[in-house]
Amino acid sequence: MPRSPEPAAYRPATPIAQLAEWIADPVAPADFPETKLRYRNDRWAAATGLAHLSDEDWLRHFGRFEPLPENLPQPLAMRYHGHQFRVYNPEIGDGRGFLYAQLRGGDDRLLDLGTKGSGQTPWSRDGDGRLTLKGGVREILATEMLETLGVYTSKTFSIVETGEQLQRGDEPSPTRSAVMTRLSHGHIRIGTFQRLLALEEKEQMAELVNYCLNQFPGPQSPEDAPGRDDPAVRLMHQVVERMADLAASWMVAGFVHGVLNTDNMNVTGESFDYGPWRFLPAWQPDFTAAYFDHSGLYAFGRQPEALHWNCGQFAIALRLITDAPPLIAAMERFGPLYMEAAARRWCWRLGVQSRGAEADARLVGTCEAIMSATGEQPDAFFFRHRGGRNAQGELAQALEGYEPVEDTHVYWSGDAPQTMLIEEVESIWSAIADKDDWQPLERKVAALRSMGEAHGEAPRPAGHSIV
Repeated sequence: MPRSPEPAAYRPATPIAQLAEWIADPVAPADFPETKLRYRNDRWAAATGLAHLSDEDWLRHFGRFEPLPENLPQPLAMRYHGHQFRVYNPEIGDGRGFLYAQLRGGDDRLLDLGTKGSGQTPWSRDGDGRLTLKGGVREILATEMLETLGVYTSKTFSIVETGEQLQRGDEPSPTRSAVMTRLSHGHIRIGTFQRLLALEEKEQMAELVNYCLNQFPGPQSPEDAPGRDDPAVRLMHQVVERMADLAASWMVAGFVHGVLNTDNMNVTGESFDYGPWRFLPAWQPDFTAAYFDHSGLYAFGRQPEALHWNCGQFAIALRLITDAPPLIAAMERFGPLYMEAAARRWCWRLGVQSRGAEADARLVGTCEAIMSATGEQPDAFFFRHRGGRNAQGELAQALEGYEPVEDTHVYWSGDAPQTMLIEEVESIWSAIADKDDWQPLERKVAALRSMGEAHGEAPRPAGHSIV
């Protein structure tokens, strides 16, 4: 199954405090009318040493945000800039969230607990700093489905309903409010580096590079890479590897993020910040998730291009402290790394052993062509052909010589796969909105985790020394 987190002791660690003076603003959480626990991710709570918390203590920390023991004394709203639909915006930052706490997992990796909907900050502009309950439910569904499909994603750690009525233009209002806590391995964005470039803060840029290399360890640059010992170049290579793999993982999952702005790109390579996401109803490269993406900039088939472009903005930022040619050399690796990651992840999801780059690329191309021609939904395609079963014609030819993985899980003998199409998302939310019935959500999360067990251990995210 996808690697389940190992239970660990609570180990507070706050390396961000070394940068806090110039990377963030201390803020206070909102004072909500009520705090009602709606979701706690006990699987990941165990990995942080917080599973022992009673529901009352959980609400103190993840509803009212009283500091965790020996952790950050006050939440930090992160400062960053970013390109939003390719237009540079220096007026952004954490406008409805903050970094709440940091700790070490059982493998000694850094873990960040960050929020969404926790109140206004200096970067809120005209926003109310709040999150709709529907937005929180949608994030649970997105992260659980993506984790099941092997995507390196943030985890929805907690949802607390907060008793406010919110006005929103994109859903029936007034609507219920919530505050969400997400777990990830870092909150440093490409936009964080872009801000330092705009302010020409060389010393802080070098300090941030070292922070990322130390807290998010990755492999050395290739032996023949120019400037490979330069810290900025090393980080550039790691981020390119991570972004290429992230793009591939979304494509194999049939996932459309929707808003691939540079302020939504975490240099750890984790998928996060889920707004208008969708899973494909059919294999359509031009399918868009955001109703406001009128040009299709972030359409399904353009996601690799978008992440490559964002890597380019990261390279431009790093030019503040290093030369361009080594950064360009790192950028040139994106395409081959993406193709390698896509083939590796495609074989994993299809349930066959890799036969090498050429054969795997042919297999991926054949599958894509069949889905495009037939209109078959991707989850259904992968389920129906797991391990090469039911393959005919061109697909049978492309699968010739491929060995299936061992599949004994009852999931594969079922009638249909788990999916996450918009109709089911809306149905789950309607049960909550109309009847306060949380059982459909609970059943879906359980079913997705069973599906994850059936798929077996997921591919390791690229660009990391420890995962």
